[in-house]
Amino acid sequence: MSDPAQGAAVRDGAPGGLIIFLNGTSSSGKSSIAVELLRILDEPFFHLPVDAFHAMRTRQEMAPERLATVLHRTWRGYHRAIAGMAAAGNNVVVDHVLSEEWRLRDCLDLFVPQDVVFVGVHCPRAELERRERERGDRPPGLAARQLAQVHTHGIYDIECDTSRAAPRDCARHIKDFLPHRPTPTAFQRLREKGDGR
Repeated sequence: MSDPAQGAAVRDGAPGGLIIFLNGTSSSGKSSIAVELLRILDEPFFHLPVDAFHAMRTRQEMAPERLATVLHRTWRGYHRAIAGMAAAGNNVVVDHVLSEEWRLRDCLDLFVPQDVVFVGVHCPRAELERRERERGDRPPGLAARQLAQVHTHGIYDIECDTSRAAPRDCARHIKDFLPHRPTPTAFQRLREKGDGR
């Protein structure tokens, strides 16, 4: 693996890809923003949603303790798939839920920090609950439970509130930000803090 301080690189010397990392609760609008980003970004990007990885898993019944292990391995594999795509020079849009502290630490260890645009996707609790009721495909209260942890690290490169801006407007805001990314990036600052918290 290349030294993160030197930037992402693959064996042929090509630079690594950019990771646009959307973090927010379930139903906050991450996937809708990702779809819009793929429509408007000038360079080719891949959308890697964590839901797609969970959907690939067998649907057999599992004991709760075994399911917890399988879910943990799924998240770890997902993070490594993102890192691998970026290391091969692919640009990636990620929609993620950092509802457990270890997930951010794992990403900080794996991703080249200067190649990550960390985006906070916010939405008020009442609107999250309304969306959950409307969708009907999420356990009631899931997003509200995630709110306590998802944004606790407190550092982003850019943020948006999907209760105030449509997904296309959020995507445009992110695209307009890309040429003006600051140094150090949010991931660099979080790494300097040591544990992402």
